[in-house]
Amino acid sequence: MDQIVLFALLGLGTGALIAGIGLGVVLTYRGSGVINVATGAEAMAAGYAFYSLRTVTGTPVALLGTLAFTVALGVAIELLAFRPLRTSSPLARLVSSLGVLLTLQAAATLIYGTSAKPAPSVLPHGIVRVAGVAIPADRFWLAGIVVVAAAALTAAYRFTRFGLATRAASESQESAILAGLGAGELSLVNTVLGAVMAGSFGVLASSVVQLDATTLPLQVVPALGAVLFARFTSFGITCLAGLLIGVLQSLLYYASTQSWFPTDKGAALPGISALLTFLIIVVALYVRGSSLPTRGELVEQRLPAAPKPRRLLRPAAAAVALGAIALVVLPYDYRNALIISMAGMTICLSYVVITGFVGQVSLMQVALAGASGFVVSHLAQDAGIGFPLGAIAGTLFATVLGFVAGASALRVRGVSLAVVTLAAAVAIEQFGFANSTWGAGATGSPVPELRLAGLDLGPRASFRGLDGNVPSPVLGFIVLAVVTALGLLVAHVRRSDLGRRMLAVRSNERAAAAAGINVRNTKFAAWAISSFIAGVGGTLYGYSLGSVSAERFGIVIALGFVAFAYVGGITMVSGAVIGGLLATSGLIPHIFEAELGISGTWTLLVAGITLILNLVMFPDGIAGSREQKKKVEARRSPAPARAEAVAER
Repeated sequence: MDQIVLFALLGLGTGALIAGIGLGVVLTYRGSGVINVATGAEAMAAGYAFYSLRTVTGTPVALLGTLAFTVALGVAIELLAFRPLRTSSPLARLVSSLGVLLTLQAAATLIYGTSAKPAPSVLPHGIVRVAGVAIPADRFWLAGIVVVAAAALTAAYRFTRFGLATRAASESQESAILAGLGAGELSLVNTVLGAVMAGSFGVLASSVVQLDATTLPLQVVPALGAVLFARFTSFGITCLAGLLIGVLQSLLYYASTQSWFPTDKGAALPGISALLTFLIIVVALYVRGSSLPTRGELVEQRLPAAPKPRRLLRPAAAAVALGAIALVVLPYDYRNALIISMAGMTICLSYVVITGFVGQVSLMQVALAGASGFVVSHLAQDAGIGFPLGAIAGTLFATVLGFVAGASALRVRGVSLAVVTLAAAVAIEQFGFANSTWGAGATGSPVPELRLAGLDLGPRASFRGLDGNVPSPVLGFIVLAVVTALGLLVAHVRRSDLGRRMLAVRSNERAAAAAGINVRNTKFAAWAISSFIAGVGGTLYGYSLGSVSAERFGIVIALGFVAFAYVGGITMVSGAVIGGLLATSGLIPHIFEAELGISGTWTLLVAGITLILNLVMFPDGIAGSREQKKKVEARRSPAPARAEAVAER
């Protein structure tokens, strides 16, 4: 019992951090309507700022400098990432916060590296004895500070003119403007307050958790669980739920030290905490309801356009010819990058179906791809089942897993679904991929050479292109054929009755149901198709790289793919092609690294910044913007040209 009390009270430190980040999420949502998944990254940025300043100056000056930095960061995020998208869809605003998250993570990695930094402690040291056990005093300080902060925010937003104005603007922007309330100014102040709140706990609690580019940003996942219990409005419930989640995580860690706890090669089973967070979020959605508090928006919001493909065979044939020639002519390193890009195109195609066509914000497509890759690897290594049965089994497993995940889409949708799939992706990575039994542990899991009927079709096939080096273009030809077939499949889905039903569901589920569309079956079809495509992508990655690892299918890579798919054009097949070329380790990043010396981390930084700029300037993505430009030119063209364009459609 003493140990249980000890670990429960130790969990107050992590719980206070989770609650503090959750309070920042609530503040930002109340002011701007953005579910800011970068709030944990804001805490990380403040922690690093304090660490840097503390090495050259005293604590008081470092705290003031960090406060100024956090305020400036909040202002920049609001003015550059959130305010320009105030009239955009909640999906676009959520994706913009993903861009902020990627940018801050990549910048921190470039400046401070990947190893954890020794965060200086700000709170008083000492020991407090409770029920005979010694507890560090900073845990109680953190818990007390977050409780006081939640109480102060509750009072301020209930009784002050600023709080009432924020509430009025969130319920009806038009009425708030008519009443003389500046919705933009209110949004700015709340976003800055959210950044300051998260940054404060990033400084205070960074000595309790690791100060690196991953740990603090991912604390937003359990914080979102706490916020869901509060329905993004209550500071008190957010504080209480965050503290309880921290206590549960600490007790779970204590349980992992016991002899009865499941083990993985002698060590405690990994990822249990991430799995607990996922279950908490699922429970929160079912207990508190699937929908978030509605907000009165000033203008109608629009999702990216999903134009109907007009011609398929000609561009497909041209792409196949160009890809085949490139696979033969390019040097081996560029050929390898092109093959990886084509595998990445399949992941982007899965986003086209699930997000572009149906509006379901899934962040677990990369995790589904990884699940397929690991099944292929373990079937080959443990059961001797190779291609094609192994590839089929891996793809089917990803399809079933995605289909099961799609069951949650019957109750949640849009940005709420993004929260669920974000937690699911982290849980799959840490509980599944990091487990050496059904994942790869700390190392990679090998995938054997692709062979069929005795023929070597893998990277070491006999035909080596013009330079005679591996990987063989033969593997590239197979990947090219698969990607082309999947691209045609997605294009035909968009042109079919199913595609029209998907767009109707994306636009308005209630209206679609009133029109006789079976919303449930339409969502299930989208999840099955997108999960199948993601599973194929994971299989292609495994055969292309020769192994699969948790890092290859981790949450950072997953967020990067969302950015690449959105920049390319998340509603179009051509956008998926562009997204694959931009993907991590793909052709364009390889060109940057080989020719300009720009590493992959720089690519993620550029991807995060480009994603924000793209959402503001080209909301339909590169491919979608080109399509819109063609439509404008067609409207301005003479009548015969317009008639010809109509005939082509």
